[in-house]
Amino acid sequence: MSASDELYLWGLLALTLSQADDRYELVATPHWCLRQLGIVDSRSGRGGEQYRLFRDALRRLSVTSYLCDAFYDSVRAEHRDVSFHFFSYDLPTDPSSQRAWRLNWDRTFFDLAKHGASHLRFDLELYRKLDPASRRLFLFVSKIFHRCSTLPQFELRHVAVEVLGFSSDVAPRDLRMKVIRCLKKLDANGVTSGSTVTRVAKNRYVVNAGRGAYFNRKATPDANHQEMQPVLETLVHLGFDIGAAQSLLRRYPVRLLEEWCDITQAASERFGRTFFKKSPMAFLVDSVSKAHRGRRTAPDWWHEVRRTEQKTTKLSDESQKLFATIRSEVFGQSAKGTTGSKDAGLETAADILKTV
Repeated sequence: MSASDELYLWGLLALTLSQADDRYELVATPHWCLRQLGIVDSRSGRGGEQYRLFRDALRRLSVTSYLCDAFYDSVRAEHRDVSFHFFSYDLPTDPSSQRAWRLNWDRTFFDLAKHGASHLRFDLELYRKLDPASRRLFLFVSKIFHRCSTLPQFELRHVAVEVLGFSSDVAPRDLRMKVIRCLKKLDANGVTSGSTVTRVAKNRYVVNAGRGAYFNRKATPDANHQEMQPVLETLVHLGFDIGAAQSLLRRYPVRLLEEWCDITQAASERFGRTFFKKSPMAFLVDSVSKAHRGRRTAPDWWHEVRRTEQKTTKLSDESQKLFATIRSEVFGQSAKGTTGSKDAGLETAADILKTV
């Protein structure tokens, strides 16, 4: 993954974990996501190049898969063989739409990440301040310091190439300087303490570091939690003032507000202002109030819009399966693995390309 993709991935995960309800999804406008990630500010306009880059990053991340036969599960306190994707998404097909985007996290990945939620909730602020290599080191040591007070001795080359992503062609001396630079930044932010790179043989070094004061802080409830709710921005965009929007958040479930905000925005984009007898705000308040009492359900036309959007997403899933098959054959670990796939009835890359 690129450095920008990592910012989107870990940033969106932190934002999801910061929500009050324990959900496997994030429903938010792209503007809210980018503003929380520090990519745009409150004065930035909606749309444009940043939205396109964000959408492209979600597409790349959604088809990224992770496999590991020795993944440490801190909940079970054991190494396990795991495989997961990060998330799937459900976006409006019209790039100019103001409706919220929906990310559905892979349950295996989210459950593993959720155990460290107390760390991930405050990772984002510091994470944004660091350069790409230091961000990777920050996430790496966070996973270890969550259960250990010191970092196991790792060879510098392993840390530099496998963890931080530097080229294996870089000279050992230069790798050493790059790793030391990252350690100094983490030391300065209290993430690590007493970090050293020690020479053990010619062109061989080991990395040592202790857990910093950063991990001794206790997570405290966010006093401005309600302002972090993505649906709050959507309500304000529909025309509610901040006080009225917060009142709705206190009175009704977030899921219900999210659904009827989407219906209201979809109606405005599909039918125009003439759809509403009074205003979009009046329609939303009336609909939410009746839906909360079980006297109104989502309209059929909205379900049709959602089915169309989900169908578009499913086409992406089919492309993902095709990509996984080709990647497995091209980058397979052994001839035996390739033969096994063929015996299982999967088409080879040659067979697929013949049909194109």
